[in-house]
Amino acid sequence: MKLAQLMAGADAGGAELFFERLCAGLSRAGDEVLPVIRRNAARAARLRAAGLAPVEMGFGGAADLLTRPLMGRRLRRFAPRVAVAWMGRAARHAPSGPWVLVGRLGGYYDVRQFSRCEHLVGNTQGVVDWILRQGVPPARVHKLPNFVADQAGGVPASLGVPAGAALVLGMGRLHRNKGFDVLIAAISRLPGVHAAIAGDGPERVALERLANHAGVADRVHFLGWRSDTASLLAACDVLVCPSRIEPLGNVVLEAFSAHRPVVAAMADGPRELISSGRTGVLVAQESAIALAAGIEGVLHHPRQASAMVRAARDCYEEAYSEGAVVQRWRDFLGSVSKETPIGTRHGVA
Repeated sequence: MKLAQLMAGADAGGAELFFERLCAGLSRAGDEVLPVIRRNAARAARLRAAGLAPVEMGFGGAADLLTRPLMGRRLRRFAPRVAVAWMGRAARHAPSGPWVLVGRLGGYYDVRQFSRCEHLVGNTQGVVDWILRQGVPPARVHKLPNFVADQAGGVPASLGVPAGAALVLGMGRLHRNKGFDVLIAAISRLPGVHAAIAGDGPERVALERLANHAGVADRVHFLGWRSDTASLLAACDVLVCPSRIEPLGNVVLEAFSAHRPVVAAMADGPRELISSGRTGVLVAQESAIALAAGIEGVLHHPRQASAMVRAARDCYEEAYSEGAVVQRWRDFLGSVSKETPIGTRHGVA
């Protein structure tokens, strides 16, 4: 089946990286995929390395009057059965034509941005419920989860942590939503435990100051952006997701795949992914005391942690591996491809 995937996202981010993984996964499964992306040399190079031929376009703001007609001509030459628009900007620029237009949401966006889409996809039940509350007919709303690359078997990264010291790992953008300030406060309650935080962002200076103020600067290691996820997970004892806002939580799934126990705050995504006590540990949000207790419980009860790791790996293989998720996407896309495209004559919102 011929599919177009339209992405106008940022240089980095969970949705953008999953877009790349899904394009490559669908191609490996036998579909002919055309990625249409905002100009981004690094993303284009990664897609080409996966055997794809991306088309780069402007995807500008309201004054951009060129992207939609240019994309329309390119799509008509390619002739996809389905075009998937990732995020609002891509949906606004997506042209109508002899293809079914699908909008993919990875967060709590205003569905009016996707008004010309005939179907909407949310990657969690929380996002699906959000779409439905905005009045979209249930028959036009679908849940299709993310998958993450299998991170098992990595060679442990050398992070300058003393031999024998327990290490907890946090990964993500250094933004208040990610709750790394709560992790730092939790580390101050866990003598001898170290934390590595992989990521960068606007909160880095404030977080470094907080670590100094809390007296744990020697036990909190700021790694910057890293691409060696498997090695980071192999080096840690616990993956921690302390987010205030987390619609999904790809890091949780990566830890599931890597046989690493997870302690997460009860944001929407982790609460949906984790069965607390079976595949991980959920704790109250905004509570350094609860987060520290959750980490301590995992570190001090290795037998229970091992059981959670096994159950989490089973969950990953069954529901969040590439094979499982790509098949769900192919089933969905194959189903909607049989519909008569309705374009601008009748959207979902």
